[in-house]
Amino acid sequence: MNMKRYYFIFCFFLLLFPLSMIAQEKPQTWTLKTCLDYALEHNIQVKKSKVSLLSGEEDLKQAKAQLFPSLSASSSHNFSNYPSSNVADNNSYTGSYGVNASLKLFDGGKRLNAIKQQDLQTQADHLNIEQSEDDIRIALIQAYMQVLYANEAVAINKSTVDVSQAQRDRSEELYKAGSISKVDLSQIESQLSTDKYQLVVAEKNLANYKLQLKQLLELDIEEEIELEIPELTSADVMIPLSDKQEIYNTALSVMPEMKSSKLNVEISELEIKKAKAGYLPSLSLSAGIGTGHSSGTGITFKDQLWDRFSESVGLTVSIPIFSNRENKTAVNKAKLAVTTSQLELLNTQKALLKTVEGLYLDATSSQEQYLSAEDRLNAVQQSYRQTEEQFFLGMKNTLELLTEKSNWLSAQQELLQTKYMAVMSIQLLNIYQKKTVDEKL
Repeated sequence: MNMKRYYFIFCFFLLLFPLSMIAQEKPQTWTLKTCLDYALEHNIQVKKSKVSLLSGEEDLKQAKAQLFPSLSASSSHNFSNYPSSNVADNNSYTGSYGVNASLKLFDGGKRLNAIKQQDLQTQADHLNIEQSEDDIRIALIQAYMQVLYANEAVAINKSTVDVSQAQRDRSEELYKAGSISKVDLSQIESQLSTDKYQLVVAEKNLANYKLQLKQLLELDIEEEIELEIPELTSADVMIPLSDKQEIYNTALSVMPEMKSSKLNVEISELEIKKAKAGYLPSLSLSAGIGTGHSSGTGITFKDQLWDRFSESVGLTVSIPIFSNRENKTAVNKAKLAVTTSQLELLNTQKALLKTVEGLYLDATSSQEQYLSAEDRLNAVQQSYRQTEEQFFLGMKNTLELLTEKSNWLSAQQELLQTKYMAVMSIQLLNIYQKKTVDEKL
């Protein structure tokens, strides 16, 4: 009885174990690293690229198998009826059996070049997986940074609402004391309403960016996503960058789209060799055995099989003389395909240069703007505090207060934008250098 109880408990925990593993698969709070790890494991496009690789590997196996002989067995059976009364038997039944083998001895190197082509294509399929992974990394970094930016924007707007609420309460007291007019109080209340509206807009933007990140992670509709918000400092923004030319040279050597474009040039060059093989003779070896039987001969089935048993071997030479321009057209089109692949390689280089230059410019300019935005925020913040104090002392009017407040909010937004633009551009440049993302994120 005790053994049965222990067995039941053991099976119960076995059933719970995979469920607990599934539950632990998704983190409670998401960092950039956990987002990347999860997406690379579950992204549909990455999975499709892996399936394409498996299909390409099957094509490579088939291309290699063309070097070996082929073997086939055949059997045919026929029943005939002769309605004429002059024959001894109106019905006739015949059968034949055979086994045939063939081997292509020479085809101008077409099969060998096909194997080389498919091998290169398999390498390109590996690179396509890597490129799909890079694409999801880039999209996730952009979405993740947008969420961080929107989250901090919400915090700024909440702080602004709190300040506006305090100003409104203080202004109401001043109005009751006769220190400010009804118009001044109305302007302060109007600004509070505006700030609350901006907070709602900021919260909506945050929800939209979270939704985009959630969709990139391909989470279910019921699932919510909470980010672990990192504390980014000036040191994270002002990370020294390598030389732009050095970054571009690294990208040229490590990015999968560059490697894949070079492989496509090699594949198209092999197509020329395959096309030129059409001008050369081909040589094939064939061999076979066969036998058969028929009814109405008076000879036993066994004796017929032996009497009709035959063995054959043959050598076939095929020499192309006139192919209605098929070979010449194939060679010319293969050459044009090489030119196209070379242009695609050049286009990929130019696109990569454009991307790297753009990211580098975004990173360096954002870093410079960040330093200026820091100084501006400090200056504007001091000016705003002084104006607020003077307003409550009756030395400044409402328009001057709200103008300084607007400048203060604008300075915060500028600092926020330049900070996350710089961090995002730096992380994307890391992708193009095959560096790991910042662990702090």
